[in-house]
Amino acid sequence: MLPPKSNPTPHSSPYMALYDLVVPPTHLLRQLHDLIDFSFVREELESRYCLDNGRLAIDPIRLFKYLLLKALFPMSDWDLVERSRSDLAYKYFLDMAPEEQVMDSSSLTVFRKQRLQDEKLLDLLIGKTVQLAQEKNVLKSRTIIVDATHTKAHFNQKKPEELLHNQAKKLRKTLYGFDASLREKMPKKPEKSTLENELAYCETLIQKVSAWEGWTEIPAVSESLRLLQEMVNDDQEQLRFSADPDAKVGHKSADSAFFGYKTHLAMSEERLITAAVVTTGEKNDGKQLQELIQKSRIAGMEVETVVGDMAYSEKDNLIAASQEPKFQLVSRLNPSVTQGSRVKEDEFEFNKDAGMYVCKAGHLAIRKARQGKKNQGKNQQDTYYFEVETCQVCPFKAGCYKEGAKSKTYSVTIKSGEHEAQIAFQDTEEFREKAKERYKIEAKNSELKNRHGYDVSSYSGLKGMQIQGAMAIFAVNMKRILKLMEEQKNETK
Repeated sequence: MLPPKSNPTPHSSPYMALYDLVVPPTHLLRQLHDLIDFSFVREELESRYCLDNGRLAIDPIRLFKYLLLKALFPMSDWDLVERSRSDLAYKYFLDMAPEEQVMDSSSLTVFRKQRLQDEKLLDLLIGKTVQLAQEKNVLKSRTIIVDATHTKAHFNQKKPEELLHNQAKKLRKTLYGFDASLREKMPKKPEKSTLENELAYCETLIQKVSAWEGWTEIPAVSESLRLLQEMVNDDQEQLRFSADPDAKVGHKSADSAFFGYKTHLAMSEERLITAAVVTTGEKNDGKQLQELIQKSRIAGMEVETVVGDMAYSEKDNLIAASQEPKFQLVSRLNPSVTQGSRVKEDEFEFNKDAGMYVCKAGHLAIRKARQGKKNQGKNQQDTYYFEVETCQVCPFKAGCYKEGAKSKTYSVTIKSGEHEAQIAFQDTEEFREKAKERYKIEAKNSELKNRHGYDVSSYSGLKGMQIQGAMAIFAVNMKRILKLMEEQKNETK
């Protein structure tokens, strides 16, 4: 059952004065603790707890705050809970008494997997931050900047046995760096690298290293050992079925790809994220624009102008911009993106990073050629060529690839004059000035990846990626609100 409906502040502790001595008012965690009322977490999750059966549950607010700490300071569940055992700033943020014992890290894992499996969490948390920003009068703009950032899958495209093999190898190399003679004490490697053999070997290796006195006290060794333990113990079931069942191949350019997910973001000029959509890696950026605008408006943001790169200037978005409620689209036209007449529009989507079309199976065209009379756009076509060997074995080849054909192409007719209004707009000084704001979202993407662990997914599956996105975006928005409030305070002095 849930604890009483109030944050668990331990007033009875005789050591509470320690917090005033070691956690100053300027500390990030103290500012976050005092800025927002986290009771909405309890209200949102109440229906997921049994209210009249079982033992008293750990307060969901505290568990939620643990996940927020994980987004602020990326680390494993175990390391996070251990840090909160001795770090008074962590304990203050978690509403714990200084002498209070911490929970078992498995409770945090269960909370994440069983209580937070809700795609609405992302919208809820963003909405809370937008509401708070408006209450503090730090969100005033009516412009959003849109872009997508990619996140590599927790498990890459290697086979499960390769993942285990590589992590075991890292542990051995870490040990050899301290004592090369340990090579002779290692368990015998499996002769055949199967999943069962690698699992058995890793379990033996973990037991042996854990039994060696003193070695697990070395941070580098213990960290590598825990990563291997986590892979074997926590992710065995996932490894048996797939590296990551939801992750897909996306393209960062014509020559580089990634295996994972995309997070499509909308951000205000004050650098507050107002909406997000998490998809698999192959999804087209421009297709998410209208949902981002709608979510931003639902969150409370007034959207009059949208700034984005060429991926967002496709025909459907230009039409949407002219319909009520209207918005101004600051996005340069690209003939390959904004075509009004092409066949199988739902099966082939343009990837602006690679500059090529992608079929519904996720295969990227390998080259393109312009056909037709030069300088006569109405008679020209861009023809995209796909790898025939791939098409021959593609599960979607029926109706797409003709058996025995020596090539597979997709052509797009170029129609000049189709977007006169947008062409005229992008040649104005107003367009150029507004387009300069787009750099801000690049910096936000970098912050998510480099400071909040968003470069690689922490969990497996699309739902896990949505949870990670929700917590990371909530964290960066809260930090930004604090920064804007500080700037506002300095301006009034």
